[in-house]
Amino acid sequence: MSGSAAAAPQTTQAPPSLGRKVGSAARWSLVNTVVMRLGNFVTGIILARFFLGPEAWGVYGIAQTVLLVLLSANELGVSLAIVRWEGDPRRFAPTVLTLSAASSCLLYAVLFAAAPTVAEVLGSPEASGVLRVMCLCVVLDGLSQVPAGFLTREFAQGRRMAVDALNFVLSTAVTLLLAVQGWGAMSFAWGSVVGNVAALIGCCLAAPGTLRFGWDREQARALLRFGLPLAGASMLALGVVNVDTMVVGSALDPLALGFYVLAFNISGWPVRIISEAARRVSFAGFSRLAGTPGALAAGFGRALGVVMTATVPLCVLLAALAGPVVELVYGERWLPAARALPWLMALGLVRIGCELAYDCLVAVGRRRPLIGVQGLWLLVLIPALVVGARTGGIVGVAQGHVLVAGAVVVPVFLLALHRGGIGLGTVAKAGAWPLLGGAVMAAVVLGLERYLGDGVLALLATGAAGTLVYALCVLPSRSLLRG
Repeated sequence: MSGSAAAAPQTTQAPPSLGRKVGSAARWSLVNTVVMRLGNFVTGIILARFFLGPEAWGVYGIAQTVLLVLLSANELGVSLAIVRWEGDPRRFAPTVLTLSAASSCLLYAVLFAAAPTVAEVLGSPEASGVLRVMCLCVVLDGLSQVPAGFLTREFAQGRRMAVDALNFVLSTAVTLLLAVQGWGAMSFAWGSVVGNVAALIGCCLAAPGTLRFGWDREQARALLRFGLPLAGASMLALGVVNVDTMVVGSALDPLALGFYVLAFNISGWPVRIISEAARRVSFAGFSRLAGTPGALAAGFGRALGVVMTATVPLCVLLAALAGPVVELVYGERWLPAARALPWLMALGLVRIGCELAYDCLVAVGRRRPLIGVQGLWLLVLIPALVVGARTGGIVGVAQGHVLVAGAVVVPVFLLALHRGGIGLGTVAKAGAWPLLGGAVMAAVVLGLERYLGDGVLALLATGAAGTLVYALCVLPSRSLLRG
């Protein structure tokens, strides 16, 4: 086992079985993600309509933001070696687990001590206790990284779906039970902890024999050389996605924070459903193609085309019908969240493309450019969000996000992909038909909404008509999608 990922065999095309493995895993992953996200969607509606107000939602948003940032670096990036490195991963998995567990425990200890200060700085002092409970998930996630990595490496998304279902059922049951009893944002925290305990147990059962501690100094050095740049890039990427919540929490009032967190969660529906399903197999798939530039470029273009085609209609519908959808689903008191939603849907579409590009660049070993891209994104984004919050409230924050993503980040990612062997033509071909279809769909949806109104039946008819028009527009790309 060497300290860097071994080069893939130089072949003219991927092994015949790889396509079938990726296809099967992608189908399982998509079903898994859709089912889990729909369940979370329904749970969120119940909580927002009946049990939690905007202030409690804002506290939860702060705690979730801190948790996600910690999760991005809790295992120092070394767990990706389970998926990426050649050879038998059981040789170095014990060292991976030891590093992951030690770093996770250290992170949690620091967070536990700093929780009151962090909550105060982010404008939500009452979030301190929620932070200390919810961030126990950092330790649980660190322990589950190795068995989960084996499931990803083997494209075992059927078994992963069973694990996620167990997590969802238990976490949702605990969250709802505590929310009914008046626990507020703390109900999310304990629900997350219970769900992560269940996920850890499920991963160990699905990948038996992988939760084994061990230590090899040479392996540890090689793993850290491989993982630390990825952990840095991942932390920067999570910072990009979550710094807006911190800015809103510190610059605006708790009510505005609650509205913004809800709007951002809604904008994440397409990202979570489509992008999360794709990313569970994309990194492993791109890693198999990393040694054959032509196959990698074709595979990336095909993956981007499929992801964009599936995501654009969801983004268009939620952006064009933001007000009616928010009022229908969550109730009238949440309507202020709808003002930021169209801008956040545009951001969601950009995020999906950038996340797929991120996985591809990691797979081909271009880790340093990723740190540069994410660092530049965060550096430009923070002042843009602060100015946006002061001048336009939550709408200004959303607009600042879109401006930075479109004007700075997309061009830089395109340049990084070009240097990695994936030309602008490949990206343009993958995105042309979905974006054209989205523009036509938006015009149809906005026109029909003015004519038909925003009742339930009218919204269903408008959505169905817009989707039909979109499907007709993307028909010419069906050969790419089939491939």
